Amino acid sequence: MEVGIVARKGSERAASLAATLRDVVVEAGESVWLDEETAASLDAGDDARPVEAFDDCDLVVAVGGDGTFLFVARNAGDTPIVGVNLGEVGFLNAVPPADAATALRAEIRAFRGGGLDVREAPRLAASAGDWTSTPAANEVVVQGDRRGPGGGIDYEVRVDGSRYAGGHADGVLVATPTGSTAYNLSERGPLVHPDVAGLVVNEMVAEEGMPPLVVDTDATVTVAVAGESGATVVSDGRDTATLDGPVEVTVERTAPPIRIAGPPSDFFEALGKLS
Repeated sequence: MEVGIVARKGSERAASLAATLRDVVVEAGESVWLDEETAASLDAGDDARPVEAFDDCDLVVAVGGDGTFLFVARNAGDTPIVGVNLGEVGFLNAVPPADAATALRAEIRAFRGGGLDVREAPRLAASAGDWTSTPAANEVVVQGDRRGPGGGIDYEVRVDGSRYAGGHADGVLVATPTGSTAYNLSERGPLVHPDVAGLVVNEMVAEEGMPPLVVDTDATVTVAVAGESGATVVSDGRDTATLDGPVEVTVERTAPPIRIAGPPSDFFEALGKLS
């Protein structure tokens, strides 16, 4: 069994816990990989691998907050991920630090016994012509080159070909249930339980907008942007592409999903930490 471990960058606490989990894997007689920064922090260069190679692991442990979990998810393909929560909320990272070693031993036993118990969370991708975005775990945003007065986009939103909304807004956000607690929430979108198979369509500061809408997880959302200024498409707040206009951007579910191993998080307990 190949087990990857990724610790939050710059955190001595995360690195210390990663060292403990590395020992758990070694004591179990399995192989351990560390991402390059974690390996450097532990002076364990022989175990270092590029994080992009972790899609070849059987399991990856993310030690940190939800941001660390999403960093792993962007690079580990469909490898199951266990999240150890050193953050403040922990929608994705369900394992408390004190339980991390026990949880990892349980996952190793499960793998040896025939397979891990894995839950899936959807990812989104945007496309326009020959261009396709980086897959997003939280949301895809279609917006102008800047927000606020004098910025934004003139747009029309369609869901499975049927018009839903249009006009002028700072942008249009399409979020997964995972992302409903992130940027979507700050834009007054609804919270969506992770067991709900849906996507959120949320207009951002629309002049004459519709309420945020939850659609089927397999729905196709298109955002047609008029005008020569085009659109800026942002995946998970990190990866940005500028498209010439006029342009029609399609947002829909993409493979592979995020695969989450280990005990489930308590969604409502995590919500309580937002306040």
